[in-house]
Amino acid sequence: MLRGVLGKTFRLVGYTIQYGCIAHCAFEYVGGVVMCSGPSMEPTIKNSDIVFAENLSRHFYGIQRGDIVIAKSPSDPKSNICKRVIGLEGDKILTTSSSDFFKSHSYVPMGHVWLEGDNLQNSTDSRYYGPIPYGLIRGRIFFKIWPLSDFGFLRDNPNGHRFSDD
Repeated sequence: MLRGVLGKTFRLVGYTIQYGCIAHCAFEYVGGVVMCSGPSMEPTIKNSDIVFAENLSRHFYGIQRGDIVIAKSPSDPKSNICKRVIGLEGDKILTTSSSDFFKSHSYVPMGHVWLEGDNLQNSTDSRYYGPIPYGLIRGRIFFKIWPLSDFGFLRDNPNGHRFSDD
């Protein structure tokens, strides 16, 4: 009898470990559901919106200009940030001060991306901490799940293109 109980317990533990490993791989390499917080991506993503993030693009270097990504914060590695990709490596970015008086250009170095929030007045992004390494990107957000009134694919950048070709 004890042997039967131990056998069932070990099988249960084994299945739990197997399914845990499968779930970990799915969330790490395929994607998952994420709740975004903060005002930096308004009006595209509002505080407490729930979105779906896929992680395959980052593994295959499929991140494009205009994509919304989740990345590790360069100032706090324990937290994630949700921002839009404005520039890829080699791009020339037009940067402005909060007063819009001083305009300058920055170049995105190799292996980095330039991220900005859609709410430029209330976003801590690459304008403050500079371009971030591609390796900090965790996934690409492309679909909003909640609230149901906004259910569907995310729209384009409300600020237009902010990179410079000259």
